[in-house]
Amino acid sequence: MTGIAIETHELVKQFGDKRAVDGIDLVVPEGGVYGFLGPNGAGKTTTIQILATLMRPDGGTASVFGHDVVREADEVRSMVSLTGQYSSVDEDLTGRENLQLLGRVLGYSRADARTRCDDLLEAFGLTDAATKQVKRYSGGMRRRLDIAASIVVTPRLLFLDEPTTGLDPRSRKQVWDIVRALTARGTTVLLTTQYLDEADQLAERIAVIDTGRIIAEGTSSALKSSVGSGALHVHLIDPGDRPRAIDILTRAFGDEVFPGSDPADVTGRVDDRSKVPAALATLAADGVELAGFSYGQPTLDEVFLALTGHTAEETLEAGDSTQNDPEGAVA
Repeated sequence: MTGIAIETHELVKQFGDKRAVDGIDLVVPEGGVYGFLGPNGAGKTTTIQILATLMRPDGGTASVFGHDVVREADEVRSMVSLTGQYSSVDEDLTGRENLQLLGRVLGYSRADARTRCDDLLEAFGLTDAATKQVKRYSGGMRRRLDIAASIVVTPRLLFLDEPTTGLDPRSRKQVWDIVRALTARGTTVLLTTQYLDEADQLAERIAVIDTGRIIAEGTSSALKSSVGSGALHVHLIDPGDRPRAIDILTRAFGDEVFPGSDPADVTGRVDDRSKVPAALATLAADGVELAGFSYGQPTLDEVFLALTGHTAEETLEAGDSTQNDPEGAVA
């Protein structure tokens, strides 16, 4: 029977007049990846810091594998590891020196630290870069080294706080493969991310957090089903036609029509699929040419919009959350 990795009840953290975490109730089962999805400033990182015993809550309770994060902080720390949003390794050391140093600090003998280091460098594809200073690593290499550093001693629970922010698609996929390999070996991963495709690819269950509160929770499919029966996605030949396309689809489907991240994309939520042929015919009659279209389940981006009132793209354009956080700690 699967146990509970994380459980919180009415968890609260306040910075001045702002509640960064506002009464969160969360149950994360042991095993697999649990996605923690939300915009900048939603409270993701603050929640992670409380669960990792780096910050004390102002109210409510939180436990990790049954151990209270305040009263039994040492027990919690012995079971968890955290990879934050920014590189935590020493840039003046080589990749090998970083991992061997951590191994020694964590109790390995000199020989065992060297062996563990070599195993991790090979597993994370960093053997050829082992003798380079970390400041000469690419962004993807740094993130892989960060995660390797987090599992020098394999944790029962790994917090990955936006591990692929700023990475190119190839590096993101490499990190995804690493996460899957970790869970296959029994580690539970709590993944915070702003990237909806990342949550869709990796997480068995997802909690959506906004303004410090959990506003939805469930599997990716369940969340998609919760916001409507379907969605029409159209890809325009001429992006300049998008305003007209939005107007036509709004008249056909109502207000749940919005532009995609691609300037040629428009999506409309559809409660009655019988309206789709007529909407497509109106687009054609008005001279709006389509490169393609599809009808199906809403994407997580559309779920995010329906739940929060804004798209993930708008969230990313809003800038770093620490600009608005009095403690510089909320993300």
